[in-house]
Amino acid sequence: MCGIVGAIARRNVSKILIEGLSRLEYRGYDSSGIAINNEEGVFSHRAVGKVQALKDKFEAEPLDGKMGIAHTRWATHGKPTEANAHPHFSGNDLALVHNGIIENHEPLRRELKAKGYEFKSETDTEVIVHLIHDALKTQPDLLKAVQTALTKLHGAFAIGVVQKDDNERFIAARKGSPLVVGVGIEENFVASDQLALLHVTDQFIFLEEGDVAEVSRDKVSIYDAKGELQDRPISVFNHNIDATDKGEFRHYMMKEIYEQPKVISACLEGRISETKVLTSCFGADSAFLKEVENVHIVACGTSYHAGMVAKYWIEDLAGLPCSVEVASEYRYRKVAVPKKTLFLTLSQSGETADTLAALRMAKEQGYLTTLAICNVPSSTLVRESALTLLTNAGPEIGVASTKAFTTQLTALLITSVAIAVENGLSAEREKELVQAMRSLPAYVNAALLEDAHIKEVADRFANKTNALFLGRGTMFPIALEGSLKLKEISYIHAEAYPAGELKHGPLALVDENMPIIALVPHNDMLDKLKSNLQEVAARGGELYVFADKDTDLHNEENIIFTEVPKVDGILEPIVHTIPLQLLSYHVAVVKGTDVDQPRNLAKSVTVE
Repeated sequence: MCGIVGAIARRNVSKILIEGLSRLEYRGYDSSGIAINNEEGVFSHRAVGKVQALKDKFEAEPLDGKMGIAHTRWATHGKPTEANAHPHFSGNDLALVHNGIIENHEPLRRELKAKGYEFKSETDTEVIVHLIHDALKTQPDLLKAVQTALTKLHGAFAIGVVQKDDNERFIAARKGSPLVVGVGIEENFVASDQLALLHVTDQFIFLEEGDVAEVSRDKVSIYDAKGELQDRPISVFNHNIDATDKGEFRHYMMKEIYEQPKVISACLEGRISETKVLTSCFGADSAFLKEVENVHIVACGTSYHAGMVAKYWIEDLAGLPCSVEVASEYRYRKVAVPKKTLFLTLSQSGETADTLAALRMAKEQGYLTTLAICNVPSSTLVRESALTLLTNAGPEIGVASTKAFTTQLTALLITSVAIAVENGLSAEREKELVQAMRSLPAYVNAALLEDAHIKEVADRFANKTNALFLGRGTMFPIALEGSLKLKEISYIHAEAYPAGELKHGPLALVDENMPIIALVPHNDMLDKLKSNLQEVAARGGELYVFADKDTDLHNEENIIFTEVPKVDGILEPIVHTIPLQLLSYHVAVVKGTDVDQPRNLAKSVTVE
């Protein structure tokens, strides 16, 4: 979950590395560091906190050189201290940055200590740099030494390594953690994410699992896990660089909330006609839709909530059984796989460690095929899945997912309808659903018009320490998502329950200090949900109701009403998500938390 940047050029690379770290800060912001390799040796700065702290050190004492590596850390092994910040050194001549977790670092540490190596940090990373240093004693070539050392590691890693007196190249490698090579003219780069390098190149090589890259100014040589030289293709990055600019907005999160009408349109484009879902969007092999008899959805976090909504859609529209599971649970149990089951993964980044592990396990389980719904076309999840449906949300910088979630829901709705059509959904109903989808961006835009009102509502949360979210049917996963957003960025403890479960325990929590956020669409469950709200009101609870005007709910004592556009029932989960995102955002602003980079969290969970 850390971020890596490396560069070699015929110009000073220090500012390129610092800028790359700034663009990667969403991946980790406990500490950061930089190592510059020049004619006089390898020199570094490290700092605790955000990248700005490193910038301050750098400005006070600049480091110049034409090759270097840099790192922004999200702590796993060892507290966020300067000693634990990367780069890590072995002696004065070898520096390394690392993303991932080395599972066997303890026995390796003991082995290296017995050989006389001194450890200056609590990290698992320091083991790697000492292993390479030790390998150099018998393999004087840095590339060979890295390849030898990596065979001893168990776990996930992406690394960058520089060596004193070797100013013509650095070494990078990956296994289980993402790493890309940026290709320039007489200069080349590596990074955990393309976004880190968009200020210097738009051409990238995606390293495959087990690859080791020897990166020089004029050449990139890539060796696979067997040590054989490979020719990896170069891809051109198509997203606008403005994705990394907040523009008129105070935070990335708010910018990304307001981008949702546009990106939902992008997700729908080319996937639906006036009346039909275009199954060609799944690729040339869309015949799997005719064979699906079961669906298993596996995901983590916000993506898991999207999968929960899809379960309702698939079972309602297609009449097929659908199960949804957290990837970190799925990968560690024995799974019963019914015949002709579609394995569907969801991930914003496509690099989520647990989801990737689940996919790899699923390939051995006899599934019909694997389908990834993902936002990053170059990601490992996309490359390793048989089929892909991209969400087209564009880069999402804020840690709390917003547009990635609603585009996942949009892509899942497309998928659900496509499966349903092959299982008897009428042409008339398909047309109704497609027309509803075509109207979705406009409804999301209408929901955003409540922003000013929701900002006023958020002021009432300034001193709250707990919140309870309620929903029924497809609104229950949205309640879960709303509670997650609130706790992620405002640090208010929040829980979500199916409204019908209120009497089975949560009602004990209700008093005048517990705000209750209720999602109340105008559907068959309206009367039952109103009864649940009465139970809350009778116990002095303060109700925050999100509903359309036809529900006949309005502001009154202890009820704060926010209007949500009335839409076709199939769209309710997506449209009701918008006001909850706005509520979480404004509450966080009121409480003064770091909206885009909440404490203890990173955007992409690339370690277990």
